[in-house]
Amino acid sequence: MAKKPENLSFEQSLGELEQIVTELEQGDVALDDALKQFERGVHLVRASQDKLEQAQQKVAILLSNDTQAPLSPFESEEQ
Repeated sequence: MAKKPENLSFEQSLGELEQIVTELEQGDVALDDALKQFERGVHLVRASQDKLEQAQQKVAILLSNDTQAPLSPFESEEQ
């Protein structure tokens, strides 16, 4: 059984996403399996986004301890 996306490292999630994309692009996957892979991919992306946000918050906290380090708000491409 595959690990929950939340329990994978960012790099493991990215590797699995790359594998899913490759398999789906080849087009040799049955519809039901393709839907399952797509759903798994969505969960992996969401878990990866959460990990990135947590990392950004940690960096902001670490930089805020240095009064000489200016912080600017993070603006993602979605905003």
